Amino acid sequence: MTDLKNGPGPDAVFAAKLAEGVFEIQKCGGCGAYIFHPRVICPTCGSANLGWITPTGHGTVYARTIVRRKPERGGDYNVVLVDLDEGVRMMSRVDGIANEEIVAGLKVTAAIGEGADGEPAVVFRPEGGAL
Repeated sequence: MTDLKNGPGPDAVFAAKLAEGVFEIQKCGGCGAYIFHPRVICPTCGSANLGWITPTGHGTVYARTIVRRKPERGGDYNVVLVDLDEGVRMMSRVDGIANEEIVAGLKVTAAIGEGADGEPAVVFRPEGGAL
């Protein structure tokens, strides 16, 4: 549960967990809704009784785009929306597969990788794919 008066905000808690190698999302103790992006109150019922749980990490690509960049600027990269099995949608990227092979409906699994800023981030890999 988030301490609204003295504790760090939910975004800071999420980032600290990722830095420890732990991927968790919130779950409401009032209505049972899964929540992502981290919040202070449940967007479904308004309860502040939010806890952290480890999701299955399994999801499905909802949509993807490819950002085109010159090779000297790092080359192309993908941006995806992934629907986790828990029902929340995350923006991330898929590693371990060519950008053009990423399609809506692709089954993926979450992992902790490195974001563009060098900080830990949730990334996805194709299910059954090795990285």
